[in-house]
Amino acid sequence: MTWFEESIFYHIYPLGLTDAPKQNDYGKPVNRIKELYSWIDHIQKLGFTGLYIGPLFESVGHGYETTDYRKVDSRLGTNDDLKQFVSYCHEKGIKVILDGVFNHTGRDFFAFKDIQKNRENSRYIHWYCNVNFYGNNEYNDGFSYDNWGGYNLLVKLNQRNPEVQQYICDSIRFWIDEFDIDGLRLDAADVLDFEFMKVLRRETSKMKEDFWLMGEVIHGQYERWMNKEMLHSVTNYALHKGLYSGHNEHNYFEIAHTVKRMHDLVGDKVIDFYNFVDNHDVERIYTKLQNKKHMIPVTILLYTLPGIPSVYYGSEFGIEGKKERYSDDSIRPALNLKDFKDNQWQMLFQRLAEVRHQNMALSYGKYKELVLTNRQYVFERRLDDYAVITAVNNDDQDAEIRIPASCDYQDMLSRESFACMDGSIVVKIKENSGMVLVPAGKALPDKPVEIKVEIKKEEPAEILLNENVDLSKPYENMSVEELQAAIINKMAKNGPVTEQMKKDVLNNIWKDSLINWVKSFR
Repeated sequence: MTWFEESIFYHIYPLGLTDAPKQNDYGKPVNRIKELYSWIDHIQKLGFTGLYIGPLFESVGHGYETTDYRKVDSRLGTNDDLKQFVSYCHEKGIKVILDGVFNHTGRDFFAFKDIQKNRENSRYIHWYCNVNFYGNNEYNDGFSYDNWGGYNLLVKLNQRNPEVQQYICDSIRFWIDEFDIDGLRLDAADVLDFEFMKVLRRETSKMKEDFWLMGEVIHGQYERWMNKEMLHSVTNYALHKGLYSGHNEHNYFEIAHTVKRMHDLVGDKVIDFYNFVDNHDVERIYTKLQNKKHMIPVTILLYTLPGIPSVYYGSEFGIEGKKERYSDDSIRPALNLKDFKDNQWQMLFQRLAEVRHQNMALSYGKYKELVLTNRQYVFERRLDDYAVITAVNNDDQDAEIRIPASCDYQDMLSRESFACMDGSIVVKIKENSGMVLVPAGKALPDKPVEIKVEIKKEEPAEILLNENVDLSKPYENMSVEELQAAIINKMAKNGPVTEQMKKDVLNNIWKDSLINWVKSFR
């Protein structure tokens, strides 16, 4: 048993959340990290015990083009600011993992600058992949090199170079000694060298007990990265896709098939995949779901399916975030906690966290499918003789289901009890909802959780686009309605605006998010 297998993670993209400048002028540090303390109080209240935060180190723009691995980004603060912040998280019982961006550096990184200056005579030529002085690039360096994703802004490191390996390991040791971090999320792990990851696993295990390595892997056979020699966990993009499309298409078979494949990969071992429904690279779950009421069963599944759950900042408020072609601003918005009041959504997240912490079967229990149709899905997580049962319904009508059971059960959300008769219980799952059932006799929460999703009434976009709306004034001075109008106006200039596109805009009532969205258009 390890701390991370029992964790519930909260994910923060700090440059976006704190509204840091998009470009770094390497000027005097501004302590924006201090703005995150209230968020730590917030997530502790909701039951989160792990924080994935990053990128944090000096970079040019979005944070993944590293300039200095051993200096906190001056737009966020200083090394001492981060040290105090991690200490505060630990005081609140929250472990901290950072982004480890080791596949590439930025062009301002010292080794690359040395190549620019000394060219063939640079001792750092072999720190990067395929530096070719017979080539050139759009920066007119007079040489070419391998990059990540076709972006020469991201220069690919030669991870097989012993000097590079040593430098990275020394940097991680610095992070552990200086900041006392508990693990790393390895950026672009699906293109990292396997031998390099083995070095990281071997060396970090010596640096700190139970140091966690989780890798960003989008496609492929996850077990290639997640094994005893390399990473403890990987991002579960397969389940991420299933959780939204399985609801949009009323197809619980897709989710169940994905979970079965996960189970087949690990056998009898604990399933430690890093589960999520949205993050800093994909659209918000609330935007992706065609029926917003499906947020309830989706969230219940996130917290109870095998794996380690993670929630992206702001999604506990049900905010929108649509990924634009040339900008990620709308999915990495600046948010102020003061703009959000306690609501039913947060109560659901808090209760599910309580259920997970109180029932170790949800961290270590074996998975077994009990009932499966297109619109209803029931499974158990069994640890020894104790089983927690999850039942969800994506239909617009209540569903009565008979579930195999060996004892009486109680729903941890509604507090309703169900008597076992003839080896089963009969439950009625409310439309677009779910329940988490535990054996009767366990202490129930003081209050039931009843989540009611109120969908904003859709109005014709034409009402917004009228001559009384001044679309020329600064976005920061616009009302929510004016920002919605501005976004639809910009959409219309790029092509036909569908009803779904209008609906996406009108359902977004968060001013900061709308400002980021409208600024993302070119």
